[in-house]
Amino acid sequence: METANAVANFASRLAWDNHVFGRVPLQKLVYHSIRQEFGISAQSACLIVRKVADAYKLNKETICGFRALGAVAYDDRILAWKLDKQTVSIWTMDGRLTIPFVAGDYQTQLLQGQRGETDLVYRDGEFYLLSTCDVEEQPIVVHEDYLGIDMGVVNIAVDSDGEIHSAKTVNNVRFRHRRLRKNLQAKGTKASRRRLKKLSGKETLFAKHVNHTISKHIVAKAKDTDRGIALEELDGIRERATAKKPQRTQLHSWSFFQLRSFIEYKAKQMGVEVKAVDPRNTSRTCP
Repeated sequence: METANAVANFASRLAWDNHVFGRVPLQKLVYHSIRQEFGISAQSACLIVRKVADAYKLNKETICGFRALGAVAYDDRILAWKLDKQTVSIWTMDGRLTIPFVAGDYQTQLLQGQRGETDLVYRDGEFYLLSTCDVEEQPIVVHEDYLGIDMGVVNIAVDSDGEIHSAKTVNNVRFRHRRLRKNLQAKGTKASRRRLKKLSGKETLFAKHVNHTISKHIVAKAKDTDRGIALEELDGIRERATAKKPQRTQLHSWSFFQLRSFIEYKAKQMGVEVKAVDPRNTSRTCP
């Protein structure tokens, strides 16, 4: 991983100095140099060049740099999944290594449809493989009746049957984490910084888990009652909504877009129709 990102920085410097940013001309410019100097495989060299070219597609104003432990892309030529043995054969600087991987039953099932590249990621002292998988979608059924979902801050979601998914637990966790972060930041000691690093991302993961649980329940309920799902069209709500200063943090922590995306993709898997509706006046008709 460190070598791959060193190669990326080397290629980025040559791309910047020569003003060559396209993938094909950049590969012609740096390919032989990085093969000879760093001793990486041919396919890895091509993938790293593409990583640099993609970075310059987003920004040509400054030179692009890559972290020593930044993610590294693998394709099926340099990484092979062995699902029956729960191992991966992965290219390294010391040649191919066969390494066991750990995954839940659901993730292992998804890997049956693995397609395309896989990213090797180092996070919090552990290595992860992130891969795209094809999932078969059921035909969408057009429904006459819909389960309406009202999303909010006090209650994450309330459906048109009157079932409430309260935000109290999530808001309590967020309040506790905000207060703890504030106190630790005020101390400024090494121990407090270690504690802050350990806390990093836990609040987000908790909220994501709650959204997964709620979205799964909503889609299953709509499927079981032979209904579609109607969601409020809330694009731009943070810009339109006004809130007092003490409420702004709570408003901007509201992950309604994530909940909506979870509902939409789970509904596709189960063949449940999802449509967006104008949120105006929905509170007058929805219990």
